[in-house]
Amino acid sequence: MLTEHAPAKINLALHLWRRRPDGYHDLESIFAFTEFGDTLHAVPAETLTLTLSGPTAAAAGPDADNLVLRAGRALAAAAGVEPGAAVTLEKRIPVAAGLGGGSADAAAALRLLNRLWGLNWPLDRLATLAEPLGADVPVCVYSQTRFGAGKGEALSAWPHDPAGTPVLLVNPRVAVATGPVFAGWNQRDLGPIDPALPLDRLRNDMTAAAIALQPVIADVLAALERAGEATLVRMSGSGATCLALFPDLAARDRAVAVLSQVSGSRGWWLCPTHII
Repeated sequence: MLTEHAPAKINLALHLWRRRPDGYHDLESIFAFTEFGDTLHAVPAETLTLTLSGPTAAAAGPDADNLVLRAGRALAAAAGVEPGAAVTLEKRIPVAAGLGGGSADAAAALRLLNRLWGLNWPLDRLATLAEPLGADVPVCVYSQTRFGAGKGEALSAWPHDPAGTPVLLVNPRVAVATGPVFAGWNQRDLGPIDPALPLDRLRNDMTAAAIALQPVIADVLAALERAGEATLVRMSGSGATCLALFPDLAARDRAVAVLSQVSGSRGWWLCPTHII
C-alpha cells in the first residue's frame, strides 16, 4: 500500500481583476498549504475504484464524480496505461470551505498513482496534466507556497517563505459554493499583489461577496481578531473557512482556547495547524 498526503490549501491573499470570456476570473493569489489535510492510500487492482471514509466523506459527493477518479483516469490516459488501483480517501477537509479539498485530493491522486504505476513523471508534468481538472489543482500538485496568476495556474515562486507559521483555521460549518461568490464580486480591480507589502496590507477580494451569502463569516473574522495576537486574519478562497496566522505556537494555542468558548456554543469547526 502506498500513501499520499493531501494538504489543505489556504489563500494568504486573493486579488481579482476581471472575468474572462471562458467564465474563469483573472486573479492573483498567494497559495500556501497546511499540515492538516486528507490522506489517500492505494494498492494495485484490476480497475480504478475509490472508497471514502473520514468525518467529511458524506459531504464529498458521489464517488463517480469525485475528482480523485477523474485525475486517475486522466493520468492513465496520458500515460497509456490501464487505470487500475483501489484508492481509499480519508476525508477530513471540510467541503466547499475555501480549502481546496477536492483539488488537493485530485493532486494527491496524481502523485500517488504516478508512484503506484511506476511512471516517475516530474511534478511539472503532473501539474500540466492537472489544469483541466480545476484552477487550483496544479498548485496543489506542488503543495508548496506559490504565487498564482491567470486563473491560478500560472505559478511562480513567492519570495517570502511562511513554512512553519502556526495557523488556526475556523469554519462556521456552512458550505459556500465558489460560483455564487464570484458572481457577487463587485467587479472592482483594487490593484495587484505587491510582494513588498506585508500580508496584512493585501486582500481577499471575495470576502464581501461571501459574507453577503453567509453573514456568519463576518462573525468568524471578528472572533479571530478579538482573540488577539494574530499577525493576519483573512478568509481563505471563497470561504467560509477563515484563517489566522500567529508569531508562535503559544500565541496560536491561546487563541484556540479563546475561540473554543465561542465555537462550543455555535458549533464552529476549529483546526490548529501550521504552514508546510
